[in-house]
Amino acid sequence: MNIKIKWLRDRLRTQNLQGMIVSNPVNIKYLIGIEAEGTLLITLKENLFITDSRYVEAVNTILTIEDEILVNDKKNLTKDDYAAFFMFCENVGFEENFVTYADYKDLLQRYRVNLTETENIIEGQRVIKEEREIKYIERACELTDKCFEHLKSFIKIGMTEKEIAFEIERFYRLNGADGVSFEPIVASGHNSSMPHAIPGNRKIKDGDLILIDMGCKYKGYCSDMTRMIFVNYMEDEYKEPYEICLRNNEEAEKEVRDGQSLKAITQNSNNDLKANGYVPLHALGHGVGLDVHEEPFFGIVYEQQLKENMVVAVEPGVYRTGQYGIRIEDTVLVGKLGITRLTKSPKEPTIIHV
Repeated sequence: MNIKIKWLRDRLRTQNLQGMIVSNPVNIKYLIGIEAEGTLLITLKENLFITDSRYVEAVNTILTIEDEILVNDKKNLTKDDYAAFFMFCENVGFEENFVTYADYKDLLQRYRVNLTETENIIEGQRVIKEEREIKYIERACELTDKCFEHLKSFIKIGMTEKEIAFEIERFYRLNGADGVSFEPIVASGHNSSMPHAIPGNRKIKDGDLILIDMGCKYKGYCSDMTRMIFVNYMEDEYKEPYEICLRNNEEAEKEVRDGQSLKAITQNSNNDLKANGYVPLHALGHGVGLDVHEEPFFGIVYEQQLKENMVVAVEPGVYRTGQYGIRIEDTVLVGKLGITRLTKSPKEPTIIHV
């Protein structure tokens, strides 16, 4: 039997649940490797994947006997069919943090069951990566390093942020990635002071700093990295904040290991930034996997501890409104005694000569 389905069934029993409706496509991919549109039902009798007729053939080529999943074309199902799926289930779990209220009402009407929140049990399981998952993330990170190396010779004065962002996506597609893990952030000059700036028509100038936050997907798994590029030279005003950001990044990464508190690491980072006159504008980091932002999350309100084989991104940033922003981010694998850095592009200031 699919070991992830077996694990989920065992967890459901501990919560007095006899079945579950899995709607989140990322969780469906995690459990059975399917990316087609559909809903996965875990029931007392069997496991079913309900999808559109357009995907039935493709789905059947992916599933194996071990998955023990039946595939149903939703167009052939009646109201009575839906109600029968959970006929002997008293309580059925649903993903309360994914479905909308309208979806919730539809589930109640469609399946006629007592729906119970499952409190992110699948997302909680996803935080510890298997060897296969780690290899996929490593490959996504390798492609991201290669893309950054490519950008160092691609970027030219007069080029727009949008052109650079498009080149990032093009490079990933042409070099074996599924695509981007999020829309690339390319922010030059004063635009870099906005942590989630949208690439625009601003043209690259001599002496600019360029913040590039990018990542790709490989077999569904993500990478995430941020680096800074300086065009022809590095302005003196950027040198000290860069050193502060780099030190903060490296010190935070030194603390990342099995058993360490996310809250403590975040507090130490925030204290360092504040001591140097900067206000933390975003979280120190987050988990990386099938989603580019997933559990665990770094923050002063998170009491969670890091565990071996989690994969996280560490991304401190320093910002001066309307002037500049500097962020350095790595995707790293959590180990017993420390990290393995999966994004390996150099972190010293990158000066390109164009």
